[in-house]
Amino acid sequence: MKKGGHFFLNEVINQIHSTEARKYVADELGYHLKKAKSEWIGKGLTEEEAEEKSIEQMGSPILLGKQLNKLHRPKVDWLMVILLITALCLGFLPLFALGYMNGIHFAIYKVIFVLFGGAAALGMIFIDYRKLKKYGWMFFTIGMLILIMISFFSNMMINGLPYVRIGPMRIESSMALPFFFLAWASFFNNKKLKVWHFVTLFLLSFYSFLSIPTLSITFIYFIMVFVMLWWSEFSRKVIVTITALTVGSFCITGITLWRFLAIYQKERVLAFVNPEKYPNSGGFTMLQLKELLSKAGWFGSPMNNELISEAHTNFVFVSFTHYYGWLFAIALVCILSLFAARIIVVIPIINDSYGKLLLIGAVALYTIQLVYNIGMTLGFLPLTTMSLPFISYGLMPILLNAILIGLVLSVYRRKDLISSRVIFDEK
Repeated sequence: MKKGGHFFLNEVINQIHSTEARKYVADELGYHLKKAKSEWIGKGLTEEEAEEKSIEQMGSPILLGKQLNKLHRPKVDWLMVILLITALCLGFLPLFALGYMNGIHFAIYKVIFVLFGGAAALGMIFIDYRKLKKYGWMFFTIGMLILIMISFFSNMMINGLPYVRIGPMRIESSMALPFFFLAWASFFNNKKLKVWHFVTLFLLSFYSFLSIPTLSITFIYFIMVFVMLWWSEFSRKVIVTITALTVGSFCITGITLWRFLAIYQKERVLAFVNPEKYPNSGGFTMLQLKELLSKAGWFGSPMNNELISEAHTNFVFVSFTHYYGWLFAIALVCILSLFAARIIVVIPIINDSYGKLLLIGAVALYTIQLVYNIGMTLGFLPLTTMSLPFISYGLMPILLNAILIGLVLSVYRRKDLISSRVIFDEK
């Protein structure tokens, strides 16, 4: 490219404020200048004449630069940001109602968790998500190492689940989820991924989750992978076949295992269907939750010191409803549901296939937690260990979902870094 071409490019780039967009636009603009130049040379012009014609065809560099600056200006999804801040603040309400904020321990740790979550979301916004695409194998390896560490080197147990405690930090299986999420987004975006690759990687990771065992996290992982599978590069026929075979295998396995379950294990399953029949065993907790919710009323019972099992973690929605009432509970569900609704609205406007996979995986991961937690507290789903995003006490209910929302904001921020060829081709 001659001096005239370089001068033109520099004039255009100088009008663009986003450092991230400058190189992108320079590459795209350089491509179009070369393309136009080749066409003019083909018509018999000299190289210098062809370059001058190409530049003239592009128009004013300042005007073009301003147009591209407007197009590529980083976008902020303020609705998502407001929802995130609101959800993080709402997470304090159950602790206030339960009196936990009166103690230094819960108050300090809750503030730390929220700060970590906010920092994680903010950090993800400024990371160019497209650079993560090439690290799929690294993310998968990290996820596997976390599960292997918990399986073989756990040094503490909480409610029958293994953890690895390193100083003040507690490593749990849910920490592997964001790494597997990023890994599968990368794998499914790769046209070279074969079916046997998918089967091998999925079974390896799925078995690792089961070996811990954490059924709730395994369930989340399973749903996330298969939701993302439907937007992978595989053909629709392959996807349907894989899904059908997997669902069929689980059904056959479940029916077969039922015969070998102990009586108390069968009671746990049957208690979900008919808790009144097992009031002193498997149905006790479900009946207790049902009673507490029935006493809530529209405006709650803040002065009623009912004992709620795991009130600040798995059953935080029950404690929230019990103390603040159904009116606030419905508002909470609406606010938390808006996260998923907003992501679903954004998905169609994302042109990058990798970015779209990230959004699909994020909405799957988030929605599973939200729907299952509320569903089990209302008696529609079996009871298990499942946190309510942003509201349940603990690091991972905040950090995991903050990372997801941060990635969504990162994709949205760069949604207009589309090919500039559309603009140039119109000239």
